Amino acid sequence: MSSPRRTCPVCTREIAVVGGRFARHDPPGRRATYELTSCPGSRRIAPLLTTEPPAKLFGGADGPALPGQQALF
Repeated sequence: MSSPRRTCPVCTREIAVVGGRFARHDPPGRRATYELTSCPGSRRIAPLLTTEPPAKLFGGADGPALPGQQALF
């Protein structure tokens, strides 16, 4: 099973999100030296994905009541 991927806010690459954080990754482009460097966006906390609230099953107090319908309680 693969980890979900999101765009790194620093280098804009698609990076795996593991445990709510971006995985460690190199900055884009070729390395000039043999030193290992990580992108500054590595290990940052990934923002939560937003979803729309679920639709209400019933009208409730703020929805219009159907004609002839009485309150339950």
